[in-house]
Amino acid sequence: MSSATVVESARPVRPRVILAICCLSIFIVSLDNTIVNVALPSIRRDLNASVSQLQWIIDAYTIVLAGLLITSGSIADRVGRTKIFRLGLAVFSLGSLLCSVAPSADALIGCRMLQAIGGSMLNPVAMSIIRNTFEDARERAQAIGIWGAVVGLSMALGPIVGGSLVAAIDWRAIFWVNVPVGVVAIVLTTRFVPESRAPRPRRVDGLGQVLVIVALGTLVYAIIEGSAADSSSAQLVIPAIVSVVAFGALVFHELHEDEPLIDPRFFRSVPFSGASVIAVLAFTALGGFLFLTQLYLQGDRGLTAIQSGLYTLPMAVTAFVAAPLSGWLVGRRGARPSLVTGGAALALGSVMLTGLETDTATTSLLLAYFVFGLGFGMVNPPITNTAVSGMPGEQAGVAAAVASTSRLVGISLGVAIVGAIAVPAAGFAAGAHAGIAHASHPGWWLLTACGVAVVVLGVLSTTSWAQRTARAVAQ
Repeated sequence: MSSATVVESARPVRPRVILAICCLSIFIVSLDNTIVNVALPSIRRDLNASVSQLQWIIDAYTIVLAGLLITSGSIADRVGRTKIFRLGLAVFSLGSLLCSVAPSADALIGCRMLQAIGGSMLNPVAMSIIRNTFEDARERAQAIGIWGAVVGLSMALGPIVGGSLVAAIDWRAIFWVNVPVGVVAIVLTTRFVPESRAPRPRRVDGLGQVLVIVALGTLVYAIIEGSAADSSSAQLVIPAIVSVVAFGALVFHELHEDEPLIDPRFFRSVPFSGASVIAVLAFTALGGFLFLTQLYLQGDRGLTAIQSGLYTLPMAVTAFVAAPLSGWLVGRRGARPSLVTGGAALALGSVMLTGLETDTATTSLLLAYFVFGLGFGMVNPPITNTAVSGMPGEQAGVAAAVASTSRLVGISLGVAIVGAIAVPAAGFAAGAHAGIAHASHPGWWLLTACGVAVVVLGVLSTTSWAQRTARAVAQ
């Protein structure tokens, strides 16, 4: 193991087994995201949910997850990664069970927040375990590629499993699948994953943690709830002001804190900063894509949940296949080829949907979904590899958490922004069956811009100058 990690168990280290166990965590978390998107129309009908409540069912989860990831990674480095990993699995499984019995949309939103608390203990901790299990840079890149492939696999299975469960049983069944997987993961973690922690862990930055959640929560609230309000409405202006003040206070606090929640020196590394921004952009595209696509397929085209899952299968399968290829490419050629290819494919897939109509040819849809999936699969592994490999080993958990936070911020913004753009234009109201195809065009142009920006940043963050800044930070 790395000298930057204290291992507290005499059990033999089995890297592939540990990687498989860690991948179970990302599997259930990512599967949950995909399944929930497929089930949104059914949830809307059953719970009489408004479109803004549907947005919150997604974003309440991602905001809490994003807000707690860094703290969870830091706590895991301090008290033990395996302990926190097992606790996260237990809380996530409990939250899933409670989601399945939620009596109202607001209750479901609350249970999703509990899920997120558990999920925040999984991704960064699992990535930290992987980072400290695979010492060789090439093996680590390939392991992270497998990790990314699991994201694609969960996306591939999510629409089909979710659609089948919604059609055969009920939308509540989509949360049941997490429980047995979580229990199995707990047992395997106890049996095979040795306990480890950072030798010099940082203390928890409570004020920084509060400011992160306030800043993110009020920003998304202003976008979702303020989209239908007047530009001078207090419902828009007040949360927007609170968000700006919270972000400003967070920057000031972190710059003057001895052990900050988000270490400002990390962002002196151009590859790390670039990877963080790329993560926000790529996952803004993903969040917007999933939200718009399910409303369109099950609304405008009148498809069932399982049919809409089959329509998006090319996107998910392509992401699954592309991720390990990207990890292999990163290990041999660096991050630039994957980032540039991925960003270009995200932009191309999105621009192909800017002329979306109710009767758009199925072949055109499937081709756009295929290209978009290629982009997402290629972008994800280099983001993680750059964020983790470029940082000091003893802070692997925190570094991984920053990258994961950027992803979740992106998903939250994608759902909030494209919803704010498309939903009012489509004339949606609770229980209404309104078209979203034409109203979604500006949203697809926004996602196209995100892909173009990924290409530009992919080039800039992989120059020799950028690599020198990463080496300076790692010293």
